[in-house]
Amino acid sequence: MANFPNPFFRWRPHPWHGLEVGSNPPEIVNAFIELTPFDTIKYEVDKKTGYMRVDRPQRSSSLPPSLYGFIPRTYCGDEVGKLSKQEVKGDGDPLDICVLSERPIDRNEVILSARVIGGLHMVDQGEADDKIISVLDNDTYYADVTDVNDLPPVLIERLRHYFGTYKLIPGRETKDVFVEGIYDVEHASQVIKASIEDYESMFGE
Repeated sequence: MANFPNPFFRWRPHPWHGLEVGSNPPEIVNAFIELTPFDTIKYEVDKKTGYMRVDRPQRSSSLPPSLYGFIPRTYCGDEVGKLSKQEVKGDGDPLDICVLSERPIDRNEVILSARVIGGLHMVDQGEADDKIISVLDNDTYYADVTDVNDLPPVLIERLRHYFGTYKLIPGRETKDVFVEGIYDVEHASQVIKASIEDYESMFGE
């Protein structure tokens, strides 16, 4: 008789609700990847089915500067909104995460372990839309990076520029989407804890 891992999933679990937050949150979390730095189409998980859905073609010519997805079993609600300096609420989605990797990863719908080093606070039409910044946990290239300030400034500027512009429509100005700032690993941990609390309040354990 075959020895199955415990727990064993006979059917594929929902990426948002069926996967674990991570091995040691808020320091080490799981990331379900929706976008790679090679994608010119915006993909995202369909919340009802768990399958990948085509959201839209990217509106600008810039590509994602990192792997991009979300942390399972998190939710951006009231507790996440309270951490913002703006009068905002959470956007009602799982907490977004960017994962830096030295070696290119060119496929989405993968799960990886991410080590949290900071975050980016974005406000999208009056809602908190934080992006946790992390590195691939077992990537020796980033072994000595423990905080976002350890990264080369150019990487931070790429993230800031991408998320500050990726929803812009060419020829049209908007002030509804903006990046308020970058925060350190300590604040990132608070955001993750708040998103786990918001998830438990919304969906239960």
